[in-house]
Amino acid sequence: QVQLVESGGGLVQAGGSLRLSCAASGSIFSINAMGWYRQAPGKQRELVATVTSGGVTNYADSVKGRSTISRDNAKNTVYLQMNSLKPEDTAVYYCNAEVYGGVMNTWWGKGTLVTVSS
Repeated sequence: QVQLVESGGGLVQAGGSLRLSCAASGSIFSINAMGWYRQAPGKQRELVATVTSGGVTNYADSVKGRSTISRDNAKNTVYLQMNSLKPEDTAVYYCNAEVYGGVMNTWWGKGTLVTVSS
């Protein structure tokens, strides 16, 4: 079993910044890609950003230029620095990781709420 625990969400004013963290623990031999997804009320879950074990990143157009994803492989942790936040960034943010622990599985965290007030 693998657990992903997100932290860093909260209430912020438009234009502000937040840094989300997600730590993976459990039966982990290695982790391939890690990422952040979000789901706003009444909408489908969508990709925010991903980062490979080698550091290659990918961003949704909606956050490109305002967000930076990074990871600490030694700590099995992924981060999402979000700047210039907008009300439309309000959502529950979920961490995702492709973990090899004997077999390859994709794991999800329980989410952390980000609320951006106008």
